[in-house]
Amino acid sequence: MSALSLRLPNSIHRHIKEIATREGVSINQFISSAVSEKISALMTEDYLSQRAGKADRNQFKKILDKVPARKPLPGDEL
Repeated sequence: MSALSLRLPNSIHRHIKEIATREGVSINQFISSAVSEKISALMTEDYLSQRAGKADRNQFKKILDKVPARKPLPGDEL
């Protein structure tokens, strides 16, 4: 594990401290979790962008054309 010196505005530090206390975790755990969530979100966005770049619109349309035309189930109407 590595250490990181981080400068934060007092207001952000105060919010982190309040939330971490409310959640019952240390400030380090809270920040580590928040950074992990952000990394996960960015990596997921990159992954989905790469997958979308490989998509074939014509193949997608062919698949959608196989879906039967039916009335929506009650509650699913627009």
